Amino acid sequence: MTNKDQHDTQMSRKRRSREQYQERERENRVVRKIVGAVVTVLIVTLLIAAFTGYRYFKAGLEPLDTSNKKLVQVEVPLGSTSKDIGQILEQSKVIKSGLVFSYYVKTNNLSDFQAGFYQMAPNMTLKEITQMLKEGGTDEPEALADARLTIPEGYSISEIADLFAKKTDVTRDDFLNLMKDEKYFNTLAGKYPELLMSAKSAKDVRYRLEGYLFPATYNYYKEGKLEDLVEQMVVKTNNVLSQYQTQLDEIHQTKKLSTQQVLTLASLVEKEGVSDEDRRNIAQVFFNRLDMDMPLQSDISVLYAMEKHKVHLSNKDTQTDSPYNLYINKGTGPGPFNSPSEAAIQAVLNPEYNDYLYFLADVTDGNVYYAKTYEEHLDQKKQYIDDKR
Repeated sequence: MTNKDQHDTQMSRKRRSREQYQERERENRVVRKIVGAVVTVLIVTLLIAAFTGYRYFKAGLEPLDTSNKKLVQVEVPLGSTSKDIGQILEQSKVIKSGLVFSYYVKTNNLSDFQAGFYQMAPNMTLKEITQMLKEGGTDEPEALADARLTIPEGYSISEIADLFAKKTDVTRDDFLNLMKDEKYFNTLAGKYPELLMSAKSAKDVRYRLEGYLFPATYNYYKEGKLEDLVEQMVVKTNNVLSQYQTQLDEIHQTKKLSTQQVLTLASLVEKEGVSDEDRRNIAQVFFNRLDMDMPLQSDISVLYAMEKHKVHLSNKDTQTDSPYNLYINKGTGPGPFNSPSEAAIQAVLNPEYNDYLYFLADVTDGNVYYAKTYEEHLDQKKQYIDDKR
């Protein structure tokens, strides 16, 4: 083979190699485009699925129908799991999704749901529904109520009166007139003397049943008597307190505090603290102050005395002339300032020991700061309250 032939052969091989390389590059580009398209489709699909799932769960957290307050009877059998209850509620057309209900229960660490018959409506929130399930239903189905009345924790009698006026045919004045009816109160005191004895002997009270209308959910019937419904609230308080009779007896003996005073402290703790830990610490601060014959100086007492709602009190506010003002009056005052929750009552009966005399709450984040001296308290007030305004 001549040199020319050899050169031509080499050139031909190089050309074929180059052509093969270019062909592979074209194929690779096509493959990369296909893979890129598939990945893009997958990503878009996953994003759509995630967004759809997010919207589904978010929607499922809302009431089924905010405009529908018609009650339905729901039975929760004994031994039902949260998943079972979710399915029952969805099938009963009370909630949007049993799956979301189960998710809500798990993420909020809710438990101790009780079997029984419940009256629920599509306009109820998951929080209201789970609270009902914790309180318990009835052993037998009852006639459907005309309304369900949920008394929030920490509501005063004045706020409960507004709630009745909003949710039922009972006017605010009708409710407050019953709260001022001494004859009606004496009837209840005769039925539940251990619970209401100290309330009966209290002086300068605004409403004798303040603090004794337990925050829970109740059936309202147009044909029923308001007196009977209020008695249910009092009975609920009696039943809750009876669970802690040993601790109540101990606090009566060791701290010389009546049931009226225990509920008064619990009503302050209810509003002053959010977490169980803070509530127990705040309860102990109040006990420390009582032991040293210091005024409790709770803002809650001033707001109740003023019958107003304010975030920050002025010096003039703290001088409001009222037996309920615990800035200028020592002790616990005439009586409770609202209807405390069971958790607040527990905090008073089982306080967390400390030697603090002052505390303040940062309303922006809910943190509570404690101090042993007034100087330390003022420093905290400047840092966490005044400088943030």
